[in-house]
Amino acid sequence: MKKENYLRRIGINNSDLPINPNTLRLLQREHLYQVPFENLDIHWKREIILDVEKFYEKIVGERRGGFCYELNGLFNELLKEIGFSSRIISARVAKGNGEFGAEYDHFTILTQIENEEFLVDVGFGNFAAEPLKFITDIEQTDANGTFMIRKHDEKYFEIVKKDGELWRSEYIFKDLSRDLSEFAEMCKFHQTSPESHFTRGKLCSLMTFFGRKTLTDKKFIETDGGKKNETDVDSETKFDQILEREFNIKRTF
Repeated sequence: MKKENYLRRIGINNSDLPINPNTLRLLQREHLYQVPFENLDIHWKREIILDVEKFYEKIVGERRGGFCYELNGLFNELLKEIGFSSRIISARVAKGNGEFGAEYDHFTILTQIENEEFLVDVGFGNFAAEPLKFITDIEQTDANGTFMIRKHDEKYFEIVKKDGELWRSEYIFKDLSRDLSEFAEMCKFHQTSPESHFTRGKLCSLMTFFGRKTLTDKKFIETDGGKKNETDVDSETKFDQILEREFNIKRTF
């Protein structure tokens, strides 16, 4: 992996970056602005394999995006190349009914800077815009909302996001380092199972300076502050046109 090329991919031309929380915030924020969360390969029948070099070729070489295993998998390598102490962990995504997905359902990162640790995630769609301090029961607010890390039970921590006066669960995780290979079974599940929400429709989504833009099989949605604009997507041709225009991704087959 060429660190300088990856940094340019996310709009950063300086490769001599200090190891501090401000740099970590810069890296996560710029990554979210430049690299979309997308599941297109699943629907284009291109197998996603857990290999860092393949992640790099797709995200940097092809200027694509990816889903959590790819985005956080490669971003973790970038952090280590720069000099951060970084490790990967498994998370279980909230289903919205009080239940959570299986272990390895989601792939995220913990990064330590001196005596502070941060949860870093560039692969969960509309999530935190900046790293979250790994401190429980403290509200942390950024451009994408207010979040909190709290104890879920004896084994798990939980990340919740404020929704009005309520807190909505995002995912739970153990403070336990993992290896990339441990995510292989769930990575295959999300590509092939009809029970995976990734197999049910195409998705490409990117954070913008004022909100987010998201393309699905049926709609293109742009949020700008409090405004929301929706455009119907009524054909494969229209999907491909919006994908190229808004995300600079062109299907070449």
